[in-house]
This record gives sequence, C-alpha cells and structure tokens, in this order.
Amino acid sequence: MFFCLVFLIPIFLSKNFWWLVQNLFFIMSFVVLFSYCGLHYLSGTGYFFGVDVLSNSLILLSFWICGLMMMGSTSVYSGQSNSIIFALLIFFLMVFLFGSFASTDLLFFYVSFEAKIIPTFMLVVGWGYQPERLQAGVYLLFYTLFASLPLLLGLMYVYIYWGVISFFMFVPSIEFSFVSVIWYFSLIGAFLVKMPMYLVHLWLPKAHVEAPVSGSMILAGVLLKLGGYGLYRVFPLILFVGNSLNFIWIVLSLVGGIVISMVCLRQTDLKSLIAYSSVAHMGVILCGGMTMGVWGMEAGLVLMVAHGLCSSGLFVLANICYERTGTRSLLINKGLLSFMPSMSLWWFLLCSSNMAAPPSLNLVGEVGLLNSIVGWNFMSMYFLAFLFFLSACYTLYLFSLTQHGKFSGGLYSCCSGVLREYVILFLHWFPLNCLILKLDPVLNWL
Repeated sequence: MFFCLVFLIPIFLSKNFWWLVQNLFFIMSFVVLFSYCGLHYLSGTGYFFGVDVLSNSLILLSFWICGLMMMGSTSVYSGQSNSIIFALLIFFLMVFLFGSFASTDLLFFYVSFEAKIIPTFMLVVGWGYQPERLQAGVYLLFYTLFASLPLLLGLMYVYIYWGVISFFMFVPSIEFSFVSVIWYFSLIGAFLVKMPMYLVHLWLPKAHVEAPVSGSMILAGVLLKLGGYGLYRVFPLILFVGNSLNFIWIVLSLVGGIVISMVCLRQTDLKSLIAYSSVAHMGVILCGGMTMGVWGMEAGLVLMVAHGLCSSGLFVLANICYERTGTRSLLINKGLLSFMPSMSLWWFLLCSSNMAAPPSLNLVGEVGLLNSIVGWNFMSMYFLAFLFFLSACYTLYLFSLTQHGKFSGGLYSCCSGVLREYVILFLHWFPLNCLILKLDPVLNWL
C-alpha cells in the first residue's frame, strides 16, 4: 500500500492529474470485473484481504461510482476550488472502501469502516452548497460514531469468545441469553444506522441535501451498502439470537418503508425526495437480509448494486437541473420537458428503473426480496404490496412533476445537456439494465 501511494504522488502533482485519477478508477473497475472469471467462494486470501462474490460486487460498484464522481465533478476542477485535495479525498475514500469490502479481519474492517467517515465529512463540509452543510456533517458524524462504539465492544467480545477475529473462522455457538441479546444489539447497531434503518435515518436526507453531487453519488451508491455488507458478514455470529429477534427489524422496516414512502409524496426538494426513496429501498433490503434466507440475501445483494447505480444516476440528474435553474425546488423545476427536452429520456429511463420496471436489475432484486419476505410470513404481503405501490407513486410523482406542467417564468430559453452529462447518465443506466443478462455469479455466492 505504501509503495502504491508513493507511485501515485507524481500523478497528483502532474498537470492532468484529474483525468489520470478518473481513468485509474475506470481501469480498476474493469480489472475487478474480469476477476469474476473463475471466482470461487474465497480467492486472494491473505492475512488481511480476501475476496468473494459479495465483496467483489461491491468493490466493482465502488470503483465505478468513484470514476463517475470524478467525471461529474468537473465544476470543481474547472473552478480550481482545491481540486487536488478533492481528488485526494476521493482516492483515500476508495482506499478505505476497498479495505472495508476486502478485509477478512474484523478489526481491520472496523478501522476501514470508521475511517471513511473522515473524507465523506470533508466532502460534505468543504464542497457543500448551503451553510447548513456544517449541521449535516455533524449529523453524519454523531449518528455514525454513536453506534460504532458498541460495535467495537462487540468485536472485543468476539475475540474473547472465539479467540479469532476472522470472518471465515466463526461457528455460531452462542445460545440465546441476556448477554447474547446485548451482544447482538451492539454488533448490528452500527450497520442499521449506516443502511439506514427507519428511525435512525435522519442523517441521510440532511447529508444528501447539503452534499455536492459527488458526495450524494458516493453516499447513495456505495456508503449505504456498507451497512448491508456488514450485516451479511456478522450473520454467522448472530444466527441463533437472530432467529428469535430479527422479526423486530423486519416489522419496523416494513412499517417504516410505508411511512417514508408517504413522506416522499410531500417533498418539495428534488434531492430530498430521492434521498428518502433510498431509505425506503434500503428498508426492503434490510427485511430480506433479516429473514436469513438464501433468496433474501442474494436478492439483497442484487438490489444493493441496482440501487447504487439507479440512485446515483438520479442525483446526477437532480444536479443537472440545479446547475441550470439554480434551485432544487419542485415548485420551480417543472416543465423540464420543454426546457431540457434532451434530458427527459434519461429522467424516464432512470425513474422507470427506480420503480423496478423491466429489464432493470431492480426488478430481479425486488422479486427475490418479495419471495423471501412473503416466505418468512405471508402477512407481510399486504405491507409489501402497499410499499411497492407507493414506490411507484412517488417515482411517477417525481417524473410527472419535473417533466410536465408550465415551466417557471424565469426560464426563457431551451437548454440542453453537454456530452459529459450524457456519458455519465449512460454509464449509470447501461450496467443497470445489462447486468440482468449475467446474474449467475451473484445468485450463487452463498
């Protein structure tokens, strides 16, 4: 790692460092993609790192989203607003994400899991839009750090009980007791906040609204998936206790998803609506994972990848509108079909994917999660039906309100996108709708 950093110093000091770092992310994403060939349950195993299909999928998503972040933040480069520091923050954020997803050691995972808060906080506070970004950064820090100390204590108890802290050497042998219940809550609390689960989600809309487009992309695309990844890794530890207590989170997420979906229908801020929709989608992933079934965990991974691409693309579209109109208000961003006709197709494609229309990857994930949750308890069918109906409602509300109607009197001309923006949107939409053709590795990782 040290020699890699020394090798990259000339890149950041060169005149074309921005494009070099961006292309480095894209090249690494293709390297990770090609490593899928012949990938078994665990490969590249060492003392600290090992990659299976779960971690490989999320590492690929991380490299891809980081490359798109650089491509979508050229205003930072062209405005010369500390662009070298910005690129360094994204690079170190990617290093910490790789350490989180590829580590086989619980303590190394914890350090990487917490370290990525620092570059995220600096992105939100340093390049955010409004003065409230300081409050959003404080929300992000305190929500995450409040739940992370019990996680550290839980990991210490793991070492005391098993004598090892490697993901792949655990045998679920802790029976149901008062101590095991406390240990159960301490282990999963940080991951529930990171997803985020309903009732501990307030930091997410705040951070999304105040973050720059790159911050929103990495938050929605990758950082929320750390919660689901951590839960999947600690499930072998909490198997016996989880079978008795997981229903709490399933019920809470189903009810919370319906409440959040209704909250989406009354939003007037473009980014806030997309942020709340992320909470609803991650709640469904949490429900599927907490069933601890094969369908739930595999479909949860599919929906995590699909949501990362879809939600990131919607934030790019929201930023494109913000750059043209100077506001994120849905009361002003109306009639964009007349104002920006070339962008309406991309609004339609990404909104249709957000509501799980075929042939998007979201459809596979939601059908698998529906199967898993209904198999756990048939009564959940009524909650899921209402939840998916409301999901279609607020997505249609987002599309129809932005594209139709009479546009604001302050907008006098027709505005089109630039080639860079079309490329970013295509690179979100294309893998989202083409990965459905090759789901064998994802559906066989358990």
